[in-house]
Amino acid sequence: MQSFFVFFILLSLIVTLAYDSANAEEYNISIPFGAFNPELNTPAEVWYDPPFLSITVGDSVTWVNDDREGHTVTSGEGAGRFEWMGSKKLGEPDGLFDSGRFMPGESWTKKFDAEGQYRYFCIIHPWMEALIVVEPLIPDYPHDATGEKLEEFPIIQISPDQSVEINFSWDPKVIKTHEKVNFIYRFYDAINDQPLRKLQYDIIIIHNGKELYRDEGAVSGAGGDFRQWIFEEPGEVIVKFRNIQSFGTVGGMEISFTDNPLGRIFDFTAIVYDNPEKTVTTEKIVQPRETFQFYYEIAVLIIAIPGILLALVVFLMKRKNHTDTIPNRSSTPV
Repeated sequence: MQSFFVFFILLSLIVTLAYDSANAEEYNISIPFGAFNPELNTPAEVWYDPPFLSITVGDSVTWVNDDREGHTVTSGEGAGRFEWMGSKKLGEPDGLFDSGRFMPGESWTKKFDAEGQYRYFCIIHPWMEALIVVEPLIPDYPHDATGEKLEEFPIIQISPDQSVEINFSWDPKVIKTHEKVNFIYRFYDAINDQPLRKLQYDIIIIHNGKELYRDEGAVSGAGGDFRQWIFEEPGEVIVKFRNIQSFGTVGGMEISFTDNPLGRIFDFTAIVYDNPEKTVTTEKIVQPRETFQFYYEIAVLIIAIPGILLALVVFLMKRKNHTDTIPNRSSTPV
């Protein structure tokens, strides 16, 4: 049994590594001929080509020395093209990485496992500077706040007291900032596997430890409901369900719960990622109660407008009939 467990752990590790490798990208940066020379007429247009590179977590970068002198790739602040002259400022390494000196025709590779901005320069030629920005890896599958992929989506959970089952999901499956997300859910009787058509509950949305939304005493319709939200920054999301109470019948039978709702709670987690395509929010949130109010107003207009028109027609017809019944009078000279 123990051998099987060890085998399973090793197999999972191999699969994870294989998945990471399959999704990682490799990039090359050239140190061009003439980078060793700080003069303005040097044949090198940039010190590192490209001088700015944007990658994602897990990607690797290889620096190739195409110059005629040795160079380094050292994290930290360089001295700048002119600041180093006449001064003792030769750059400030920050200790995150250092290739050491590698000669013409040689290369050096580094894999970036953490997001952030990485400035680097050459210790030997401190005017040589460049920047790498490592963006977080955005997966293409739904997962919880720990990053674990949700193999079953929508998520199905049963309350601790084994009375209520909830079917919960969100759309789109990967949540990004400045993009509207719909949290969709349906309630079921966990014993009879029938939809709880009307259920009273509280729903709370928490983001990075801060409560953003709370709706107490909400009532689900047709067995389910939804909520919308737009997140302005990345981080962890928790959607909580509390105070779940019976409201109606299931299959003609009334469902009764215990007086203590503490056994009927649900927590769902997810992650919000920085949106690489949107920097501002342009959409509007429309919660169900606002939607119902909108439909109600539309229904009132649909009923009211024809009624008003009908009343106007009746009024005009009565007025016309009244005018027609008045006898004509001929005028006589005075």
